[in-house]
Amino acid sequence: MALRPKILVAEDEERIVGFISAVLTANGYDVITAGSGKETRSMLASHCPDLVLLDLGLPDMDGMDIIRSTREWTQLPIVVVTARDGERDKVAALDAGADDYITKPFGTHELLARIRTALRHARGSASSDALSASGIFTAGRLTIDYNKRWVLVDGENVHLTQNEYKIVSLLGLHAGKVLTYDYILKSIWGPSASGDNQVLRVHMANIRRKIERSPAEPEFIFTEVGVGYRIVEGDN
Repeated sequence: MALRPKILVAEDEERIVGFISAVLTANGYDVITAGSGKETRSMLASHCPDLVLLDLGLPDMDGMDIIRSTREWTQLPIVVVTARDGERDKVAALDAGADDYITKPFGTHELLARIRTALRHARGSASSDALSASGIFTAGRLTIDYNKRWVLVDGENVHLTQNEYKIVSLLGLHAGKVLTYDYILKSIWGPSASGDNQVLRVHMANIRRKIERSPAEPEFIFTEVGVGYRIVEGDN
């Protein structure tokens, strides 16, 4: 089974939260919710969603401040969903770092299309043109399918956990480059992630058991001692 993208719905109107959550769940997304700015910031850091749908009018904090603070540590897609329909508000949100802007009321097909586009653009911003276009990374026997959120070896799904998949997919987006321990930790677990690399080492040991013929002699993911990890360059 493919891993489902996780979307944070930051909205304080329960009726809208229920509607959006039902639509997203029915279309293959996992949903988490936050009803305030403080809760949104906390869940962004602790749950590391793949995308956030953000209402600008949260009761305790302006959404613009959330966009700015989020952009200080991550480029995860932010799609604003708000009743503010003025051009000035839209321009300000996009300038602050939002990826898209939808005004209420909105259609479900439009919402889903905007989400798909934002996720696709997020993948393409760091990857090669070939990966951006196809959503597939291949390196010999290894395949990362960013559309289905699968990692396959010799065509067989190796059934990674959510965090294991996020680590491998992050490395795949930067294939051939060394990603530092700190960069990976903060990208996966948020800005407050501990500098202790032990949790990352445990995940990497599990990943290697699943994808490598010989975990002690890896052919796909290499350790740069004292620095971080690097995945082999892709075939394309």
